[in-house]
Amino acid sequence: QVQLVESGGGLVQPGGSLRLSCAASGRIFSIRDMNWYRQAPGKQRGLVAGITSGGSTNYADSVKGRFTISRDNAKNTVYLQMNSLKPDDTAVYYCYAEIRSTWKDGYPDYWGQGTQVTVSS
Repeated sequence: QVQLVESGGGLVQPGGSLRLSCAASGRIFSIRDMNWYRQAPGKQRGLVAGITSGGSTNYADSVKGRFTISRDNAKNTVYLQMNSLKPDDTAVYYCYAEIRSTWKDGYPDYWGQGTQVTVSS
């Protein structure tokens, strides 16, 4: 079985920073895209940032210039560095990854359990 475990959420003041981590474990042959999503109360889950296995990145317009996604392929881990945080960034942040368990498998989707980020003074 494959698991994604997030860490690094918490309470931070406006203008502050947090770094989220998401580690994949279990039977892993290769990982394709790794993304971060977020869901605020009463809103739909939306893409925050994504990174391909080759390192190409994309960001939601609302976080460009403030958030940086990166990954360590040797550790099967994706990170989200969040700077200049705003109250509107308050949400549960979810990690997503496309993971192949053997050479003959496809790339099913996996989700982490979510980590709460609260930006408030």
